[in-house]
Amino acid sequence: MSFQNPVFIPGPTNIPESLRKACDMPTIDHRSPLFGQMLHPAREGVRKILKSDEAEIFIFPSTGTGGWETALTNTLSAGDKVLAARNGMFSHRWIDMCQRHGLEVQIVETPWGHGLPADRYAEILAADTGHQIKAVLATHNETATGVKSDIAALRRALDAAGHPALLFVDGVSSIASMDFRFDEWGVDVAVTGSQKGFMLPAGLAITGFSPRALDATRDAKLSRTFFDVNDMAKGYANNAYPYTPAVGLLNGLRQSCDMLLAEGLDNVYARHHRIAEGVRAAVRAWGFDLCAADPSLYSDTVSAIRTPEGFNATDIVTHAAQKYGVAFGVGLGEVAGKVFRIGHLGSLTDVMALSGIATAEMCMADLGLGIRLGSGVAAAQDYYRGHPAESRKDAA
Repeated sequence: MSFQNPVFIPGPTNIPESLRKACDMPTIDHRSPLFGQMLHPAREGVRKILKSDEAEIFIFPSTGTGGWETALTNTLSAGDKVLAARNGMFSHRWIDMCQRHGLEVQIVETPWGHGLPADRYAEILAADTGHQIKAVLATHNETATGVKSDIAALRRALDAAGHPALLFVDGVSSIASMDFRFDEWGVDVAVTGSQKGFMLPAGLAITGFSPRALDATRDAKLSRTFFDVNDMAKGYANNAYPYTPAVGLLNGLRQSCDMLLAEGLDNVYARHHRIAEGVRAAVRAWGFDLCAADPSLYSDTVSAIRTPEGFNATDIVTHAAQKYGVAFGVGLGEVAGKVFRIGHLGSLTDVMALSGIATAEMCMADLGLGIRLGSGVAAAQDYYRGHPAESRKDAA
């Protein structure tokens, strides 16, 4: 692997030099007012990126997995029932975490490559007249399959049933890269991490809690210490944490939010869509299909690309790393060996994306897949030339 080449994995993503420098800072007293000057702007920036006026933002030294645990342990009790669909590796892992915490999970088994079945959720919620279901879990962007789900449709299902269940959304590979509407969609807990759309190293679990979710913390009985949002809130009131924070990462998060907001969220989302469309044009030129079953499901942050039957897609990833020093994502779980993934999120441009497409082509040609060199690159070039960015700012 080469430090000089960009990565094309769906996280951690490429780190802009200005953010790397923001994280590389001298030691300060994390109980001083100076720390508050980093913490509170970072929290406010996250709130704006979530498109929320009311979410309380809690940031833990952890990853998205810690964010999942934060959502569960602060709002639920052992034996509570939750509703979740399993349509990929990350929805599967969140379900597994629920079960380990002693929660009863009603699982809607969903083919990998498909989105969350809002119609099935609606049926289940309407039938739950006793409101036994306490929370609905949703993976907004299933990173293993490159599938985006309709969170607004899940909110409509909850509202149509008049159901009071909390709505938890895993936005780890969508927030700060794809449109996310915390207030409009009635999200109760949103979860993300520092290492994807925020373009930082891994190390921060970033969560947003609605007033209803905060109310639920009063009666929740699952054990929590490190991830207790009420302890965190008390610390924030004094410009501090209940323990030692990741100061450099928080300073980086403050600057990351400033960069994203300066670029403009609509421009951020348009940039990701444009880059993703170029990758998808390349995939069509190669004669391959995406794992996502329908264009309405296509993720703008990661494409999972199916290779021909009998070919081990992992070989592309291994070959790219060994021969060209470039990182792509392997297939996970049910699609292991069947897909390879190109991450196109965070600090990325169409020019950088072209280098990844070209490398994938070389690998496939080397491995005998019959790819004509330049075919995918040309298709992506045609798309990018015909769909230039409206605004080119350094924030990307």
